[in-house]
Amino acid sequence: MRPVPVEPTHDGVRIGARLRAARKGAGYTLEQLASAVGLTKGFLSRVERDETSLSVASLIALCEVMSIDVGSLFNAPEVALVRRDTAPAINLGGTGVREALMTPRGQSRVQLVHTTAEPGATGGSELYTINCEIEVLYVLKGSVDLLLADRQQRLTAGDALTFPGGEPHTWVNSSSSRVAEMVWVLAPAPWSGSS
Repeated sequence: MRPVPVEPTHDGVRIGARLRAARKGAGYTLEQLASAVGLTKGFLSRVERDETSLSVASLIALCEVMSIDVGSLFNAPEVALVRRDTAPAINLGGTGVREALMTPRGQSRVQLVHTTAEPGATGGSELYTINCEIEVLYVLKGSVDLLLADRQQRLTAGDALTFPGGEPHTWVNSSSSRVAEMVWVLAPAPWSGSS
């Protein structure tokens, strides 16, 4: 049996942007990194723009200097799409609300919750806290009053409020006729898992 010849795709692996991000994350200028691995600044700049490619030896040297794993440059990024109409419904204890988890259940770094609040809806009659470091409330439509232990803050469409996750709070859509829509960003995710 003869081997079947396979033609290369000539698509090339595009790692320039990842190398640039790694270089900047490590705090190197183009000149510093190029000097550390014995390349020219111009050549490294062309590599970062995917206009040329590196030898395996040069790639390994770059990764060693920046303390990154060579394989990390070739891993596909984790991307997860959650569509609003199929997002899992959740219940955070409010009344008059529909809430949907807009990030994958297993995501542990951040959670995004979309809330639709009917007129008079509330996050609860008592102040509560969420087990996360930071919360961001962004109002998409209508208005809501965020009630904190020492003050009340009205947010209207386009407003965002950032506060510590351990801060006791609740909220209310005090409108008698308008639905409010909002997005909560919680970091790190207060709950995760497949259930």
